[in-house]
Amino acid sequence: MAGQREVHEQVERRTIGAGGLAVGAVGLGCMPMSWAYSGSRQRGEESVRTVHRALDLGSDLLDTADMYGPFTNELLLGRVLKERRRDAFVSTKVGLLVGEQHIVANGRPGYVKRACDASLRRLQTDVIDLYQLHRADPEVPVEETWGAMADLVRAGKVRALGLCAVGARGGRRSGSGLYDGTLRQLQRVQQVFPVSAVQAELSVWSPEALQALLPWCAARGVGFLAAMPLGNGFLSGTLTPGEGFEPDDVRARHPRFTAEMMAANQPIVAGLRRIARRHGEDVTPAQVALAWTLAQGRHVIALPGTKQERWAAQNAAAAGLRLTGKDLAEVSRLPAAQGSWD
Repeated sequence: MAGQREVHEQVERRTIGAGGLAVGAVGLGCMPMSWAYSGSRQRGEESVRTVHRALDLGSDLLDTADMYGPFTNELLLGRVLKERRRDAFVSTKVGLLVGEQHIVANGRPGYVKRACDASLRRLQTDVIDLYQLHRADPEVPVEETWGAMADLVRAGKVRALGLCAVGARGGRRSGSGLYDGTLRQLQRVQQVFPVSAVQAELSVWSPEALQALLPWCAARGVGFLAAMPLGNGFLSGTLTPGEGFEPDDVRARHPRFTAEMMAANQPIVAGLRRIARRHGEDVTPAQVALAWTLAQGRHVIALPGTKQERWAAQNAAAAGLRLTGKDLAEVSRLPAAQGSWD
């Protein structure tokens, strides 16, 4: 199965980081397979098929974290990687611990190194392509945490390091300085070991990273991993206002996913649907949203999350959709999203 990607690959290749790591422009966010979304729809065998399908199409950046589950997401990917490690670019995260009712940061160097070994075992691999700091520990200087991660690179257990953006959602009320905390962290850790990638939310209805974070990455050859490019599914146009979510679904408690706010934000989806129709009957609002994300820079990799094969295939196909200047201008004129993100 290791040679399948050469036969079936459809997704364009992009490079991230100074090392020129090559990945598909559209990756696969694996979190929904075992964490944060409707539990009743989480089926291991279907998720395994979805990962295989994504790899067949060239969506080879598999994004996970030890906290997803916790641990079960990495275990699920390990089942695929045992057979197809050469086809995949594995990205996982460290730094958050899941308790009964809370999540806490742990950036102690000893813990980071133990956590990496545990992730390697669960993923059934001897190297992690991109190891990301999920959140900095306020009790540990970020340089110490990053130094431990750099030691893992030198030990051959990790190929490159990344940082997940922090503080964005809490700052949405002010609308300015949204990623100041992340930018300060990036400046600090860059003095210790090069940052290859930054992961942060970026979508048509959450474009704030365009202001400072994306330019910072572009100026330094740092890859930008666009999380939630479909707005937690809203931009796909497949969610019905008022339909509701299962209690364990994060959107059940999300202010933008109340029936009222979903109805108020429908003009955004309608605009994406208009653009999609210009490109063909089979083009979807989700594909337009992903194409817009990819159009923000050659260093941008979109990471839509899904646990279904058909959506993985649709997302991969979005890498081939080229929006025109007219399309991009129309997206820029869409109304801003209503509703708090906190």
